[in-house]
Amino acid sequence: MSTATATFNFTGARVLITGGTSGIGLATARGFADAGAHVTITGTREGGDAYDEDLARFEYRQLRVTDNAEIKAVAASLDGLDVLVNNAGNAKFAGPQDSVESVFEEMVRVHLLSGHHLSEACLEMLSASTLPGGASVVGISSLTSFMAAPWVPGYGAGKAGMVQLARTQAKLWGPLGIRSNCVTAGYTDTRLTAPVKNMQEAYDAVVRRTALQRWGQPGEIADAVMFLSSDRASFIDGETLIVDGGYLHSE
Repeated sequence: MSTATATFNFTGARVLITGGTSGIGLATARGFADAGAHVTITGTREGGDAYDEDLARFEYRQLRVTDNAEIKAVAASLDGLDVLVNNAGNAKFAGPQDSVESVFEEMVRVHLLSGHHLSEACLEMLSASTLPGGASVVGISSLTSFMAAPWVPGYGAGKAGMVQLARTQAKLWGPLGIRSNCVTAGYTDTRLTAPVKNMQEAYDAVVRRTALQRWGQPGEIADAVMFLSSDRASFIDGETLIVDGGYLHSE
């Protein structure tokens, strides 16, 4: 279950997904494309053919989300936009090779500031959207938005900020016909979570606490993103949808 599984109609919609070359981002890109959308993804490598996955069905833009000039260039390269998914991210540990301060700032830039800057750069296009249910900005947050994560403090702070950013954007941009929401992804089987999944004790601990007794799949997160971007969610704005198999509220 690596791709989205629900049925949606996004025929003609223009979608931009940051970090769309793997994991949740790629599953979301495939889901939107299967539903008829024109999908643009971003990644850090020079071209889409530099990745192991077949990305030929998507438009590709190189983007380092910490670079504001590149953010503006990607936005300027688009003819229009109906859905923006701020998904790009990584979890860097604050270890002896990096100062806690530098890692913290990088993680906040990657997960919070990049989404803010890209949303602002795309605001005019989003406000011109005629997508049924309105244009959408969807951020991919994490359980660290609500739980202390002392081993990745900057990651947690950035992800928590995304939740508040969605609320603020909803208030500011609702009158423009733009909805802003978050999807909080629980423990999901992706490359990012592989270090945890490969430690048997940690993997088992997640399964024990999760009400559904398993890890999630990227397509299950993608379905939530597509729902929030669809006209079925036309009266949902400024909210955070937790998709974690019951992990957060199991203790």
